[in-house]
Amino acid sequence: MLKFAPILLLILYVAAMWFFSAWRLKQDLNQKSTPLRHPRLTPMLERLGRAMGVPPIQAHIYEVEPVNGLAAPDGRIFLTRGFIRKLDACEVSAEEIASVIAHELGHVSLGHARRRMIDFAGQNAIRLALAGVLGRFLPGIGAWIASAVATAVAARLSRQDEFEADRFASALMIKAGFGTGPQKDLFRKLDRLTGQSGAGAPAWFLSHPPVAKRIAAIEAHEARWQAR
Repeated sequence: MLKFAPILLLILYVAAMWFFSAWRLKQDLNQKSTPLRHPRLTPMLERLGRAMGVPPIQAHIYEVEPVNGLAAPDGRIFLTRGFIRKLDACEVSAEEIASVIAHELGHVSLGHARRRMIDFAGQNAIRLALAGVLGRFLPGIGAWIASAVATAVAARLSRQDEFEADRFASALMIKAGFGTGPQKDLFRKLDRLTGQSGAGAPAWFLSHPPVAKRIAAIEAHEARWQAR
């Protein structure tokens, strides 16, 4: 039993880190967010809710400027103030914003936040185990290689989650009568809106799939659904 003590301690440590991170995020969201009440988005929230057979979707505005949407571990959906400014400036449409909300609903419905906790623990275990082994044979760079491997594993799992949430959003947008056009149009605008194209970064370190692959996956899903 004692030989497993370091592993158990690692699991407990990583779990504590994850819960602390989730708690800190929740506190920040509580302090910097307000309910989303926007005349152009209220009908979108109602249509998404009807498509899911529930009351209008509830969302919040996170008062930060970077353009983003997020699903909190407690299931709440947030759009940043920066995204709302893009809507008000007519740089994005209400339907495109609806596709973001549908995507974040996918993360919630598919349990990605809970899965991230397990993945986080596994990635740290890989990092520490590899660092210990490689450090003996490659002093100085063993820890760096271990960190790179763990980062690549985390990025791959994150990309998988993004594809799954995209598929959920596509199905929901179709059911709500929007179609997938707004979702694909927003992806085409994404690099310009966020200012983060990922150019120069190795593909295996990217947390989100390339836009072209996301659009291709959506169109492949549409083709399969239409063939049924």
